[in-house]
Amino acid sequence: MAVSTNGDTGQPTPRRRTNRLRHRTTLAAYGFLLPNLVGFLVFTFLPVLAALLISFTNWDLLRPPEWVGIANYERLVSDSTFHRVLRNTTVYVLGTVPIQMALALLVAMALNQRIPGRTFFRAAYFMPVVASTVAVALVWRWIFHADFGLLNSALYMIGVSDPPNWLSSTRWALPAIIIMSIWQQVGFSMVLFLAGLQGVPQHLYEAAKIDGASQWDRFVHITIPMLSSTTFFVLVISVINSFQVFDQAFIMTEGGPANATNTIVFNIYRYAFQFFQMGYAASMAWVLFAIIFVVTVVQFRYQRQWVHYD
Repeated sequence: MAVSTNGDTGQPTPRRRTNRLRHRTTLAAYGFLLPNLVGFLVFTFLPVLAALLISFTNWDLLRPPEWVGIANYERLVSDSTFHRVLRNTTVYVLGTVPIQMALALLVAMALNQRIPGRTFFRAAYFMPVVASTVAVALVWRWIFHADFGLLNSALYMIGVSDPPNWLSSTRWALPAIIIMSIWQQVGFSMVLFLAGLQGVPQHLYEAAKIDGASQWDRFVHITIPMLSSTTFFVLVISVINSFQVFDQAFIMTEGGPANATNTIVFNIYRYAFQFFQMGYAASMAWVLFAIIFVVTVVQFRYQRQWVHYD
């Protein structure tokens, strides 16, 4: 039977003092979390819930919302423009994520070596990440210019007589945006891979060298497995960000030509703030959320087969 006081002095027992300290610590923790929780509820959870309700309405911001049930989602099923937008976004994700991850790993491995000026090169590769996407897109618009752009000028110099009309071509506009996005995103993934490489124990490489393993063998059997957790994180973040591409398409092509670079988020923007069909735009936003959620769940489900955390 627990005794609440210590002798006749009325002092709390060690157990009671421990409980009081634990209670104060818990209150302090909730106090620190409260601003973030309030911000999440006000600026994330409630708007998301409101968007879900709006997706079942027909609302043009001027008149009161009209409840239409699942009509907006039924419209998505038969909307050829949305099908094109979904295909463009999928091509963008599949064209951007694998290439930028591979390039980022190669750059990280190169900058993990003791080479002159590696600090400068690390900063240079990371600069596009912190640069304004609007400014970067405007620069790349000039690079891709059909008549005066640097890229076509270089192609003329190496003998290409009919270079692509990049941003005005339904065939080449999306690849042009993919190229620019890879250039801009490599630095972010590079920093993460670089951190992962610096955490790989060097004695593993030394032991492999003693056993006669080649550089390729060390890369395949040491570097890749030891970077699996970092690779998984980069993959998840890159896929989520790529599905939400907007700035590049908006600045460089405005979704054209002929919807060749129209993405899901850009289409949501058009229907919400140009066509004022808020309900239809909200339904597309929730479809995008469902796609990202399913893809992320699948990634987490199968990461157990190739990600090593030990």
